[in-house]
Amino acid sequence: MSAEVEEMLKRFQSFKNVIGIIVVDNDGIPIKTTLEYNLTLHYAAVMQSVREKARQVVLDLDATNEFTFLRLRTLLHEVMLCPQEDYFIVVLQSPSD
Repeated sequence: MSAEVEEMLKRFQSFKNVIGIIVVDNDGIPIKTTLEYNLTLHYAAVMQSVREKARQVVLDLDATNEFTFLRLRTLLHEVMLCPQEDYFIVVLQSPSD
């Protein structure tokens, strides 16, 4: 995680409706966040579980394929999950119609 990640965070923060960004290591520990601490821990734990389940679903459907991105939309938020080799990024956004 280096200048490339810092640049990505700046780019995400400039997008309209972005509420927060969390960078989480593979052990589920938040490395960097723009959210308050308790919310960060909650999203990091839940999204680590979602990441593993999504990865397994993709492998079960096609063993030659790879999980690269997930976008969930709820009534309150859109949650985007971008897995990398050593970490994953969670972006929370207000849904826009």
